[in-house]
Amino acid sequence: MNKKTSPKEPLVTHIYTADPSAHVFEGKIYIYPSHDLDQDIPSNDNGDQYMMEDYHILSMDDFNSPCVDHGEALHLRDIPWASKQLWAPDAAYKNNTYYLYFPARDKNDIFRIGVATSASPAGPFKPEKNYIPGSFSIDPAVLVDDDNKSYIYFGGLWGGQLEKWETGTYNPDATGPSGSEPALGPRVAELNDDMLTFKEAPQEISIIDEDGNPIPAGDEERRYFEGPWVHKYNGYYYLSYSTGSTHYLVYAISKNPKGPYVFKGKILTPVIGWTTHHSIVQFGDKWYLFYHDSSLSGGIDNKRCVKYTELKYNEDGTIQTIDPYK
Repeated sequence: MNKKTSPKEPLVTHIYTADPSAHVFEGKIYIYPSHDLDQDIPSNDNGDQYMMEDYHILSMDDFNSPCVDHGEALHLRDIPWASKQLWAPDAAYKNNTYYLYFPARDKNDIFRIGVATSASPAGPFKPEKNYIPGSFSIDPAVLVDDDNKSYIYFGGLWGGQLEKWETGTYNPDATGPSGSEPALGPRVAELNDDMLTFKEAPQEISIIDEDGNPIPAGDEERRYFEGPWVHKYNGYYYLSYSTGSTHYLVYAISKNPKGPYVFKGKILTPVIGWTTHHSIVQFGDKWYLFYHDSSLSGGIDNKRCVKYTELKYNEDGTIQTIDPYK
């Protein structure tokens, strides 16, 4: 745990980590991953194998420093409304407070998004007594914009239940669009200044091709699946996400934080393991991609490890595709 970190190598090896959300807080790099447990659970498309119970926060002084595990920052037992599955989190800073956003199943087995707060980016975090009113699905990611407005992006198909909310209310039998119908997009909502509640009802983000046509549900190389992340570069908002079944990280751009977003291409080619989930952060004058794979466990889907690598832009603002094993 004390050795210097290296690109494309696991940040830590003493625990399994996944879904890294990276931020620069107080001049350091903080990573907010989910914490895979070392247990054998049969895999299925609903994600039952991902039975995470707590969060550990990681940090590095810089990219020449060792990665520090700050220990347990939040546990399932301390969240009154949650029943299981603390999946991919994110963090934000505002109001002199650090906010940790996380999905979990409520007592009715429906995924909701909760918030916990701390005076320190390393935690520990104290959860709110209830989830965000009106929240659903998984994979929250928060952007505090240059004008100090804050937006939360979220949503994941299949085990993430996004299809079941297509009408605006939960329908356990809903299957979502298919074939040539427009694919479901992630949801976005502006947050109130308290960072604990939605300022408005979440709306769907439209992801379109260069001709303005919606990406269809059957286009599994480009359609949205899960893991939204939004960062800004040269005046554009970059929405990046996982395609799920084809195992790519891809991106689309917009001049508006709520879209529509125009699809541009691939960021990362497939990794070892089924899922892929990421974040993008600037540190100094360089940009970095944080992601995970299952190399530490020999390919077991629910035992993953967080990695990073430098991310580079072309002169036209497009992102150079990364091969995680070259």
